[in-house]
Amino acid sequence: MSLNLRQIEVFRAVMITGSISGASQLLFVSQPAVSRLLSHTESRVGFALFERIKGRLYATPEAKKLFREIESVYAGVQRVNELADELREHREGILNLVSSPSVGQMVMPQAVARFRETHPGVKVTFQYLAYAPLLERVLNQQADLGVTILPVEHPNLEASQLGSARLVCICPYDHPLARLATLSVADLMPWPLVSYDRATPFGRMVAELFESAEETARIAVEVGSPQNACSMVQAGAGIALVDEFSVRSWPSSRLVVRPVHGTPTLHAHLLHLRFEPMSQIAQSFVEVLREVMRDDPPAAHHLGSHVRRPAAVAAST
Repeated sequence: MSLNLRQIEVFRAVMITGSISGASQLLFVSQPAVSRLLSHTESRVGFALFERIKGRLYATPEAKKLFREIESVYAGVQRVNELADELREHREGILNLVSSPSVGQMVMPQAVARFRETHPGVKVTFQYLAYAPLLERVLNQQADLGVTILPVEHPNLEASQLGSARLVCICPYDHPLARLATLSVADLMPWPLVSYDRATPFGRMVAELFESAEETARIAVEVGSPQNACSMVQAGAGIALVDEFSVRSWPSSRLVVRPVHGTPTLHAHLLHLRFEPMSQIAQSFVEVLREVMRDDPPAAHHLGSHVRRPAAVAAST
């Protein structure tokens, strides 16, 4: 037989507090009332929820499983209440955004700031996440829009291209590679390389680049993201291959950026649910995001202001 909301509430209160008295205080009801409801709940489900040992309650394995499901329901109710509060405070709406770290460091903040200029009454939430959590947020409707620089193929997601960037080499200003206009994989071989776990998308890209040149990458430091790699290079730990979106978040005076023959092009993709209409607020933000991508492309951040390069090479970047 099914449980009603009051029985679920009493069961959850006992699980949280660990006692009948604690549950009665939490729910502002008498202890006998809690005991009766708990006993009736056990009769309804057909199995014991608690063992009573020396006057104390101990949850059964079945109760613990049931509690996990109930907590997920309560989390959903809490989100509904929070959303209701936010809608009351922000009558123009709420826009929930997620992105990969590469575009989350600079591109998304720029777009949010520009969007807020014309939509000051809209509340914006933003997080940058790894690939799998990002997709999960969009699929679960916890985010209205997502932006990622990795390919996406999912039957329930619509992906449209926002902009492109290449994988480039970064090094400190006093590094010998800074004197070269363009690099080959062979140029990288003598130097400590900051790279990524081969099981990750960036790790595979770096490995494939070296394999295509019949070389094996000699990784000195392994990091979790291109942003970590930029920090390592700026600190002097080595050179790295990163996407241009990530370089964009660093001041041009910090790093030298050089193109490398044979590196792949990455595409920033906008994600939203395929079978749900995009809200007017989301559509307005997409327009702003496309403007930011168009007005300030990653290639504009290739060069540090103190480094001269031949005009022909600079034009090709």
